[in-house]
Amino acid sequence: MTDSDDAPARKPSPVPWAVAAAAVLVALVLVFWPAAAPGAEGTSDVPTAASADAGFARDMAVHHQQAVEMSFIIRDRTDDEDVRRLAYDIAQTQANQRGMLLGWLDLWGLPKTSTDGYMAWMKDAGHMGHQSKDGSLMPGMATDAELDQLSKAQGEDAEILYLQLLTDHHMGGVTMARACAEQCEVLTERQLAQRMVEGQQSEMRLMADMLKERGSAPR
Repeated sequence: MTDSDDAPARKPSPVPWAVAAAAVLVALVLVFWPAAAPGAEGTSDVPTAASADAGFARDMAVHHQQAVEMSFIIRDRTDDEDVRRLAYDIAQTQANQRGMLLGWLDLWGLPKTSTDGYMAWMKDAGHMGHQSKDGSLMPGMATDAELDQLSKAQGEDAEILYLQLLTDHHMGGVTMARACAEQCEVLTERQLAQRMVEGQQSEMRLMADMLKERGSAPR
């Protein structure tokens, strides 16, 4: 899957405190709970750079970063406490998971980018049910134009757009996580992927209810 040449997607900007907090969390997990580290499950084998394990870690780290970015955007575009609370929860959860994924890549001694592009690790094209839009990096991810629109929206308009964009984002994330739950070989990573599926599906149900309250619906 390639990005549109006419509409290059911008690279998500990092959220320094969230990334730092996630890095600290990963360091503590690897130091005090070695069994949680992929590759430390009774074998010295580690995934290869072309494996589903490494591909999912790389791609989902990028995917999560945009969700964190959008959640911080909406924080300044609305005063609604329910939306702000949801955005905070999503930012915290996905920043921590992102830190774990990047920490595992460091542990495995693997690069955080791939010359094969995004999603090359997914064996079954049928997994790609929620396709990328022109200008987006991966399925579910927002385009530059959509991020700019969110940055300029206010109040309920911003809330609706955020909930719709995050619903799309979660749909793409669930697709990726399901693929890892089936294809990844590292037990810890498969378990994390399954938790992502369950958590994001629950959040999608909540976001559908919140959109309905605002006279709207997922796109």
